[in-house]
Amino acid sequence: MSKRYGQVHALQGADFTVHPGEVVALIGDNGAGKSTLVKTLSGTVRPDGGQILVAGVPVELGSPLDARRHGVETVYQDLALAPDLDAAANLHLGRELYRPGLLGRLGVLDRAAMRRSAVTAFAELGVDLRDVGVPVASLSGGQRQSVAVARAVAFANRIIFMDEPTAALGVVQRGRVLETIRRVRDRGVSVVLISHNMPEVLSVADRVEVLRLGRRVAVFEAAHTSVEELVGAMTGALDPVPAEPGPTGAGPAESGRDGSDATGSGSAAPAAAGQPSAPGKPARPTPGSEDGAL
Repeated sequence: MSKRYGQVHALQGADFTVHPGEVVALIGDNGAGKSTLVKTLSGTVRPDGGQILVAGVPVELGSPLDARRHGVETVYQDLALAPDLDAAANLHLGRELYRPGLLGRLGVLDRAAMRRSAVTAFAELGVDLRDVGVPVASLSGGQRQSVAVARAVAFANRIIFMDEPTAALGVVQRGRVLETIRRVRDRGVSVVLISHNMPEVLSVADRVEVLRLGRRVAVFEAAHTSVEELVGAMTGALDPVPAEPGPTGAGPAESGRDGSDATGSGSAAPAAAGQPSAPGKPARPTPGSEDGAL
């Protein structure tokens, strides 16, 4: 994917791949292009070049609503919650349930149905809320984060992007959010985790993709790497190996064209793929490539 803001190249042929039912961490230093890449893949920003594929099929995400239609949800760092509304209303924000018959046509909400749906959604994720009817402003940081995640999980059937989900949270709250991510993965929904916390990344991710200066420069299997290697790839101190591992428990993939959830690609040649990397060694797309998978 490519994206420019004036003379600034936010993305320079950035690739990204995510397979069904896995947690992928997207890391990089400030200004690496993480947020811009996520915004292009979630329909918030239109890229200048490149292509997005969902299950191997090219799609155009002109808005977040388009992304939602393809099962892609995003949990932003500011959570995008309405603090004066209760948890049930926030869960159905933009997807409100209406009373049947004439009352529904008049725009009367079915608050009882929304609360029942919210209780079920929170229970499935193990979210402990004493009362879904209290304003989210009165909830703890971890609980608010869980509400935002539950809203995404309730409607996503492919991918959830989570931007710094544990930022400004305490140790206990952080653990709850990470456990929620694992529960989401176990349901078969892919999770893309954007984080600067390397130990957290290694504890929850299956793979780690590294961006630097608007390009993907390395791919790691989380079980076979270390914080030192991740930092080295982020800063350029580590020279990546030109190979890309496939999803856990499956053969290597070629830039998402194997039926992976989604792909971002362009007209240039695809990234090098199909070559399994050695344990602990990163992978790197072909220089100049604008093809990747989500």
